[in-house]
Parts: sequence; C-alpha cells; structure tokens
Amino acid sequence: MPAERDSGLSIAERISHRLRDDIMGGKLPPGTQLVEVDLAAGYGASRNTIREVLHQLGREGLATFIRHKGVVVRRMERKDLRDIYAARRALEMQAVSGDQPLKPALLDKMLAAIDAAERALARKNWRSVGTLSLQVHQHIVAQLGSRLLDEFFLTLCAQLRLVFASEPDESRIQTADWIERERHIHGLLVQDRRGDAAQALSDYLEHSERTLTEVLTRLKAQQGQAR
Repeated sequence: MPAERDSGLSIAERISHRLRDDIMGGKLPPGTQLVEVDLAAGYGASRNTIREVLHQLGREGLATFIRHKGVVVRRMERKDLRDIYAARRALEMQAVSGDQPLKPALLDKMLAAIDAAERALARKNWRSVGTLSLQVHQHIVAQLGSRLLDEFFLTLCAQLRLVFASEPDESRIQTADWIERERHIHGLLVQDRRGDAAQALSDYLEHSERTLTEVLTRLKAQQGQAR
C-alpha cells in the first residue's frame, strides 16, 4: 500500500511519508533527534532534500526546531490535543453518520485491524495495539472516499501517536476496553445502524480525549516538579 500511495511523489515527499509512518508506528518517539546527515545517508538523498523533508514534517506538526539541539520529533501539548480531536470529530463523525453507502471492503479492513489489535494486546505489545487502533479509525475516515482527507487524517494519527508515546507505560492507555468499543462500532456499521454507530463513536472520542488529556496533564505536572 505505501508503494501505491507514494507513486508519482517526489523523493522528499516519499521520505517524509516514510518518517511519518515511523512516527505512526511508534519507532520515532517525541524528542528523537532527526539528524540531517544521518537521514541523508540512510535514504541516499542530498542534504537539501532532507532539509525539505524536515520543513515538511514541521509544517505537519510532527517535528520542531530546538536551539542547540536541531530538529526533533515534536512533543505534543494539551492545546494540540484539542485541535486533533476537533479534526477527528469532524472527519470520523461525517464518515459514520453521512448518507454515502458504506464500503464493505473497508469494514472488512476495520475488522482485521481490530482482530490484530486483540492479538497484540494478548502479547502485551502495547505499541502495536495503539498503532492498530489508529488504523481502525483510518478505515472509518476512508469511507469518505477522499485521498486528500486520508492523507490529512494520517498526519493527525501520527500526531496522536506522539501523544500516546508521552505516556512512559503505554499499557495504562492501550487497554482492552478500547478494542471492545471499536468492535461495537464496527458491528453497528455492519448492521447499517448509522445513528447508533455515530453515538458510540462520539462516546469513544470523548472518552479518548479525556484519557489523553489526563496523560498530558500528569506529564506536565511531573516536568514542573522536576525543575
């Protein structure tokens, strides 16, 4: 799928997508240095191209410049989380409650991601549980049938993954009840109970935002005590 997605893109765009995927997969947590010379060597690209990539990640809210440290993967704050969830609600709620016919293939992909998340949970692979949960919601947004919105939502998911990574022990947030909620939403969509699915999704997003706000609030308090 990445190869199909990246076809026709410039080298800089392909590299920025790869780095975004690594952030989304939890391989590049907040605070990770993005060293220009290392990235150029790793991707066989010029430093000018890598500079372009880093600027793109900055525009997407995934990287930031810190004096004396260079470019690093961004640490998200509570105000960022509010923006992420405002955008999530706009896209996901429209996808679920809109009048466009639901695509069975995307519902199947949604179910496959839920099943995979359940297996990852059994292995206590918390990072994979979080990544797979984000994939579930990508399949929801894909029901809108817009490649542009899919790309935008991928960036939102990468930002959200950085919020997940703010919690040192991801087992505290990647719990079984999220998977149960997603399975319930999927079941309602399969039955074409769009109104019930929209309510279940709204409850999910509200609970999710509240949980992650508590994570960032606790982290900020700990940082204040450490100073």
